[in-house]
Amino acid sequence: MNNTVEILDQGFACLVENLGVVKAEYFIALIKRENFDYTIWQREYFDKLTPGEFETKASVYAKEHPYKGKAQVL
Repeated sequence: MNNTVEILDQGFACLVENLGVVKAEYFIALIKRENFDYTIWQREYFDKLTPGEFETKASVYAKEHPYKGKAQVL
């Protein structure tokens, strides 16, 4: 299990890779300013999807974003 610093580092690296430094910082500022609760947002978003919609979106995402990391054995 990763410690807090490692998780923050990985998360920010992911944001920077996908958004660039400026937009990553802006994203974090928006989350903090809006008192954003990701868990509530996720629940509201996914509850609106049918199982078929979820499966389609997941398949499209997996094809467009193939996993390039190292597999971890637990």
